[in-house]
Amino acid sequence: MISVLAALAVCALIAPAVIHWIGTRGFYILALAPLGALIWVISHWPAPEADHAVVETVSWVPSLQMDIVTRFDTLTAILSVLILGVGALVLCYCAHYFDDARPRVALFGGEMVAFAGAMFGLVIADNMLVLYVFWELTTVLSFMLVGFYNVRATARRSATQALLVTTFGGLAMLVGIIMLGERSGTYLLSEIVSAPPTGVYVDIAIVLLLIGALSKSAIVPFHFWLPGAMAAPTPVSAYLHAAAMVKAGIYLIARLAPGFSATASWQIAVVGLGALTMVLGGWRSLRELDLKLILAFGTVSQLGFMAVLVGIGDANVAMAGLAMLVAHAMFKASLFMVVGIIDHATGTRDIRKLARLGHRLPVLAATAALAGASMAGIPFTFGFIGKETAFASVWDTGALDSWQAHTVDIVLLVGSILTCAYTLRFLWGAFGRKVRNTPSPAVAKMHAPAWAFYISPVVLAVAGVIAGFVSGPIGGLFEPYAETLNSYGHELEHLALWHGFGLPVIFSIIVIVGGVIAFLGIRRIRDRVFGFRPVLNADRIYDAALRSADTISLLLTRNTQRGSLPVTQGIILCTAILLPTIVLFVGARDQLQIDYAATAPQLVIGGIMIAAAIAAVVLRNRLAATLLVGITGYGCGMLFALYGAPDLALTQFLVETLTLVIFVLVLRKLPAEPEKRHATGFKPLRALIGLAFGAMLVVIGLYAASARSTEPLHVDLPEAAYKYGHGANAVNVLLVDIRAWDTLGEVSVLIAAATGVASMVFRNRRFGAAPRVADAARLQAGISGSDPDDDEDQIPPDRTTWLLGSGLRDPRHRSMVLEATTRLLFPTMVILSVYFFYAGHNSPGGGFAGGLTMGLALVLRYLAGGRYELGEALPIEPGRILGAGLAISAATAVTSMFFGAPALSSAVFEITVPVLGEIKLVTALFFDLGIYLIVIGLVLDVLRSLGARLDVETTMARTPARIQDDPTAIPAESDEPTAENVPTGEEEVAR
Repeated sequence: MISVLAALAVCALIAPAVIHWIGTRGFYILALAPLGALIWVISHWPAPEADHAVVETVSWVPSLQMDIVTRFDTLTAILSVLILGVGALVLCYCAHYFDDARPRVALFGGEMVAFAGAMFGLVIADNMLVLYVFWELTTVLSFMLVGFYNVRATARRSATQALLVTTFGGLAMLVGIIMLGERSGTYLLSEIVSAPPTGVYVDIAIVLLLIGALSKSAIVPFHFWLPGAMAAPTPVSAYLHAAAMVKAGIYLIARLAPGFSATASWQIAVVGLGALTMVLGGWRSLRELDLKLILAFGTVSQLGFMAVLVGIGDANVAMAGLAMLVAHAMFKASLFMVVGIIDHATGTRDIRKLARLGHRLPVLAATAALAGASMAGIPFTFGFIGKETAFASVWDTGALDSWQAHTVDIVLLVGSILTCAYTLRFLWGAFGRKVRNTPSPAVAKMHAPAWAFYISPVVLAVAGVIAGFVSGPIGGLFEPYAETLNSYGHELEHLALWHGFGLPVIFSIIVIVGGVIAFLGIRRIRDRVFGFRPVLNADRIYDAALRSADTISLLLTRNTQRGSLPVTQGIILCTAILLPTIVLFVGARDQLQIDYAATAPQLVIGGIMIAAAIAAVVLRNRLAATLLVGITGYGCGMLFALYGAPDLALTQFLVETLTLVIFVLVLRKLPAEPEKRHATGFKPLRALIGLAFGAMLVVIGLYAASARSTEPLHVDLPEAAYKYGHGANAVNVLLVDIRAWDTLGEVSVLIAAATGVASMVFRNRRFGAAPRVADAARLQAGISGSDPDDDEDQIPPDRTTWLLGSGLRDPRHRSMVLEATTRLLFPTMVILSVYFFYAGHNSPGGGFAGGLTMGLALVLRYLAGGRYELGEALPIEPGRILGAGLAISAATAVTSMFFGAPALSSAVFEITVPVLGEIKLVTALFFDLGIYLIVIGLVLDVLRSLGARLDVETTMARTPARIQDDPTAIPAESDEPTAENVPTGEEEVAR
């Protein structure tokens, strides 16, 4: 099954190329894809035993129950024949429906084959999560197919409407799938139906599943999208809206019926709404003047009929339901294709413009008459057998109370009368004489269709009649599914043309006679009956709902997003406060358990953090407030260290220090204090929001800790880290092994952030590496006209230089103590960073901590020696370091797969080195190396962007115009130094 599905996917991908190469006749080649799959289905038809099914499983994510499990049984086989058989005929029909092979038509061919594959995947999927994937794939493909004529507003509106309605149902269905799967302990439909769970929770889940099924199959109140979808090309209507997509909901109802059809909510949603849909759709079809709309509302009516039959949960009624399912696919697809031929030949589908078409196209008229006879339930057709079986089995079913069964049967009788009436109206409207002695202008000017255009509708129409005469063998194929349902003490009836005289015969006579009378009566009084606008119209309700949603969204946006940052933040924080708090106090809660003996150190450190936070709010000096905010971060690190998390404490201290440096780099370009007009002062509401948010976090944390009912996971982490990750440092093993995929994603975000910061600062183009002292010397020589080689000592001899780059700084801004300290500390910090990186798998540290330490070393060099010293410290472009780090990490992820292990799996190598002795090397170290380089590249990029780049722009802002106009000067967007970069006595870097 999975191979067939994959073959259909491949055919869908190459389909546009086939159409583009061969033209519209390439649709015949595309038809071979579903035809080949159909041959496979027929040759592998499941055995007649009721519980026999072929199951295939592809292991994917077993822990999440996301294995791809397919199941091929009787119900799947029946739907597969309709999907693939009708799909092949519709593709053949497309070869003559489209006049040219323009790109959109070529893409259309691929979408049709893909839709056939998606529907096939939907019916063979046993895992409900996999089923949902195919379910939504059909929704997306339907949107694309309905919107084929995207230049037309009606097509765009119809496609959007179908997408919104079915997606809404699909989302409700997804919630129901998760609820049902979690309660059942399995996501396999076969297991859930064989042992159905019970309870209110399950009832809610089933209702949500039914919302998805009813919306897909256009059952009231979701019926309005299907007539709107008639804006699609006729092949789409003949396939999606007659044989395939709209049957998905009927299939899901039939699949769930053996386990859940006895519940009251099921009977109301499926039987009640289905019966209402049959009558409403039939009545609306009598109102329409467009041939496709007559058939569309007729399809809505028939879908309601089928939902009732497969949803009652009786074995005999289910036999009728399957018969109608197959019959409907044949006659409705045929009739839609007939309408397509009429539209193609005459240029219209309006029954008022068609007269005496039957005389011009007798073969087409005969084809429509055969298909229409099956739709109306005329004897000797398969549609007649399905309706007679339905009348007999529903009347006597034990699945409903006697009065309920009789009421439903009478409603189905009324709906069948309407079906007969709109069938006659369709045939008369398309092919009737209409009291004219000559054809109507549209018919008179028509062109004769090609004979091959008739093949597909003729095959389906004739098949509907032939199936009536071989109903016995066909019914035998249906019976294994029916036997999975309760028969309520009745013997399973076999399908047959004649079961003797009885209630079904009487009902059939009433249907035919009543249908003729209704058709003739509506013709006479149509203007009086349908001359008014209906009070309730689902399409208008849908438009009103969209307008209301737009109005509410605009009102909400206008009042919550006013362009004020404080207001926006306040709304976000209030939502974050209220929602968890309400949920916490409405739901069940465990009693708080607080270890008061361990809170004393927390109170001391917490008190310092609170004081710093309050002071940061009160102070007006930006730098002082930033430093106080940093105290809260250092306090958090102390708490980590206090409770035995040295790795987290080390990382917190490093990150906090680096963050403070970045803040200082930005703040040095801002005034020390905000202007008075920007001062906010004390705001009680803001203070209240801040206090409430902090209190909410504390309360949620306390309740979360008290809710623990089993042994915490961290107890087993050290042993698991050493056993599976080959490291004693559980934190580092988590980052580079157990959840290395998360880490890889996070570092990718870091790279994107670094690129974004640099792009905003540099605006036009990226910097290269940070400038070096030699660059300044060369530029100085270029501007003065001297040769830099003539003066080997570019630094004045009266200056003591501990760092090479500091010699180019203004003496007033140099610190000998800082330079000398940096000269001593930098090598130590580099070695320490390497140690953290290498030892982090077994001791506190790791690639992230090592990279941060190396980054702080670069910060120290920059602060002591300026931007030229940064270039001397690491004269490599940050982008190269970032790219190399990401490449190493990704390569580590992929390499293990070449050795048959999962991605990012760790392996251990033990080697003996002459001096160092025996060394254990874990392959996760290479992944950590990538993290190490990425963090270094990130810090270097930030220093280059917020440090060196801002220095250049500040200097250029002060550069005289004569230098800026000098052709030898370097533009401000370059990182190359200008003449004014050489010390001029002006301030370059804030101390």
